[in-house]
Amino acid sequence: MITIHGLKQSRAMRATWACEELGLDYTFRALNAMQGELRSPDFLALNPGGKVPTLVEDDFVLTESGAIVTYLADKRPEAGLAPKPGTPERAKYLQWVLFGLTELEQPLWTISKHTFALPEKLRVPAVIPTAKKEFLRAAAVLAEGLGDREWLVGDAFTGADLIVGHTLAWARAFSVPWEQPTVDNYAERVLSRPALARANAREQAA
Repeated sequence: MITIHGLKQSRAMRATWACEELGLDYTFRALNAMQGELRSPDFLALNPGGKVPTLVEDDFVLTESGAIVTYLADKRPEAGLAPKPGTPERAKYLQWVLFGLTELEQPLWTISKHTFALPEKLRVPAVIPTAKKEFLRAAAVLAEGLGDREWLVGDAFTGADLIVGHTLAWARAFSVPWEQPTVDNYAERVLSRPALARANAREQAA
């Protein structure tokens, strides 16, 4: 059985969403950060970084949302959530997964840290305008990469779209805008997927 340890409305949604896209049986274990569960000895034994998501399957533990989504996708290759390893399509898939995590998400995480995540005495609000500019630059790269195509890799939705789409939802939630209609339309396609709605309902019920 797959167990996804996570906070509600966090990066863990990427893992639960992937499970829903693939029709995998899983349990979502909701952690409570305010009660210190991310720093509990039991959770730190699974993930010494005290972060989510963390996947546990029997004796196997995996962290980092991009790795988890790809691992899950490879369990059901017929679903096409990740292209076949060793192909040019797989390389492009990895390119966009890493872009989503390192270029598109990074400025949003900077904004989050200096808005609420860090203790107030460690926040530097002056970095926020620069982070917003970095996000705009990344969104422009995304628009260029999409062009007139529906999805990032090939002709079908993949885990790369899941990672990037979830990151765009994060930007929307924090009122961090982008400027490209192409990205607007893409976000609507990705975020209207029924599997995402199911994952959200599953998390809220936990």
